[in-house]
Amino acid sequence: MLNLLKDNPNWLVVRDRALVPAGAWARERRDWVVAHDPVYGGLRRPGRPEAIAAGGTFLILALFVLFLALFQWNWLRGPIGNWASAEYDREIELNGDLDINLFSWAPSAQVRGLRIGGPDWALEQDTLKVADLQASVRLGALISGRIEMPSLIITKPEVVLIATEDGRLSWILDPARADDQGMKIPLINHLVIRDGTLSLDEQKRDMTLMATISAREGTDGLAGFHLDGQGTMNGTPLRLEVRGGPFINIRRDRPYAFKAELSGVGSTLIADGSITRPFDLGQFTATLSLRGRDLADLYLLTGITTPNTPPYRLSGTLKRDDELFTFNDFSGRVGTSDLSGDLKIDKVGDRRRVDADLRSRLLDIDDLATVLGGTPTVTASGDTVVSSGAGAKLLPTAALNVERLRVMDGTLRYRAARVKRNELDIRQVDLGADLKDGILKLDPVSFDFNRGSLNGTARINANRDIPYTTADFRLRGYPLESIVPARDGAPTVTGAALGRAKLEGPGASVHDFAANSNGTISLVVPQGRMRSAFAELLGINVTAGLGRLLSGDEGSSEIRCAVADFTVRRGIATARTFVIDTTPVIAKGTGTINLGAETMNLRIDGETKQPRLIRLWSPITVVGPLTAPKVGIEGGAIAGQIGIGAALGALINPLVALLPFVDPGLAKDANCGALISSAR
Repeated sequence: MLNLLKDNPNWLVVRDRALVPAGAWARERRDWVVAHDPVYGGLRRPGRPEAIAAGGTFLILALFVLFLALFQWNWLRGPIGNWASAEYDREIELNGDLDINLFSWAPSAQVRGLRIGGPDWALEQDTLKVADLQASVRLGALISGRIEMPSLIITKPEVVLIATEDGRLSWILDPARADDQGMKIPLINHLVIRDGTLSLDEQKRDMTLMATISAREGTDGLAGFHLDGQGTMNGTPLRLEVRGGPFINIRRDRPYAFKAELSGVGSTLIADGSITRPFDLGQFTATLSLRGRDLADLYLLTGITTPNTPPYRLSGTLKRDDELFTFNDFSGRVGTSDLSGDLKIDKVGDRRRVDADLRSRLLDIDDLATVLGGTPTVTASGDTVVSSGAGAKLLPTAALNVERLRVMDGTLRYRAARVKRNELDIRQVDLGADLKDGILKLDPVSFDFNRGSLNGTARINANRDIPYTTADFRLRGYPLESIVPARDGAPTVTGAALGRAKLEGPGASVHDFAANSNGTISLVVPQGRMRSAFAELLGINVTAGLGRLLSGDEGSSEIRCAVADFTVRRGIATARTFVIDTTPVIAKGTGTINLGAETMNLRIDGETKQPRLIRLWSPITVVGPLTAPKVGIEGGAIAGQIGIGAALGALINPLVALLPFVDPGLAKDANCGALISSAR
């Protein structure tokens, strides 16, 4: 191979050139060009052909410049309008004079009578009409690929914006390139807007707005950018006001300050901040303050789904980075509870995503109850009082808006370090939620009491016309004295309750879900104590029970166990096991609880474990609404017992008449272990 290369003369040339220093090789190439290149020679010693070529080129340039100077730019109005109309599939016309000045370091153009029609589904209204538009651009920046406008003067612009319920936007010239990153306008050093108007018709939110727009110079109070608008939203008044400084000597590296206020549907939003890079509306920072009667109303203004709340006021730092919005370090009050946290709003694909981390140092439990559908009322002292809804229902009746859950995804975490004194004795709250593709998962749902806790999870499918919910909640160690009211300052019953509710079914509200649910509900008291008087009355032991009650006896009896296990079908909870086993009496119950009507119909039969002289053989009844049930006894059974006693007394002996009222006390202890383990 080496011999073959050495025999090749071209290889020798390459070898020799590789040995020549770079500077020497460059001089060699220069000398060759000077000696042999005809173009170089013609430029150094032009002849007749070169002179003719140079003269022709100069003549063409001169004629082109003269053509531009004398050209009637109005001739291009029709071709420009036709091209733009075909490109953007709508009528675009230049009905006035068109003047262009190219001979400047800042070429300028003036357009009169510009009209941009609406899309084919909104032909009756033009999107934009401008009486006169004057604009200039910097030539140097344009050559380098940037657009900078030293001046832009717009006279009598009329803007009409229409957004349909199905999401079509009239102002998007090219729907294929539409995005939510914010309008990015070229840098304008000097902007003037005279007598501008803006009309907005947002059909999905039932919002209309008519606004005036102006931007002017000067030192008086009218200088700067002004937008003032009024309209309606969902049938209520709407007002928008935006203020900014004059557009003079604007620079990209110098933020442009603004202040905006939006009021409507019981809410007010005030933003005081600056656009980080002027005319790039996708980048700004502002202090945002918002207040209103219900956070859920903000959906109409912002498109963000929030729960129902009592009146609120919040303030924090709002930032936008194209599609990403953050509302950080905000704080304030919702109802009578403090609220702080961070909020992030982004767009993933074609869906909006909201992630929130919220905290309360001190929570009023009534404020949280509003989120579940209760109706808040703020008293004169500022406290929040919640009712469950129409008809004074125990369970909230407010319907879940499934359409709002379908349009966004996100997560929520809420923690309350302390809770104001409340009837349920709740001390701490920890809630988590995850919403994705119309499926809302609640995990955790945790309430810590003074003693005990309630923990659970729920899954709500909002993709159905009527949401379908699956819920599983467990109660651990809740004190019975918090459920059963005390008597004469002393607890009637003590002990720790364990429970579980495992339900599923359709329903737009908590009440409707319970009324249509299937599953199980159980409550277990492994051990406790009960006032002896009430324990005796479970068996209708008149002598012992009433005697102790009337004498004020505060002695107690042991509760060996208590188990209430219900099977739920279509909102009707039927007792499967209902046993209260105390030292003197064992009571067994039957009956139902109607979760839809929120009523109960229970029957409790008691049997004594010790001989009793006078015992009425009559079951206890618990009937009526869950909020105020009535406790009584079946009169028919007592009448029968008295009738038997009277008959025996007449036929045999008056003393024998007491036999129907004597209980030998043969009842046995319940198998508490088996009962507790059988509870679902």
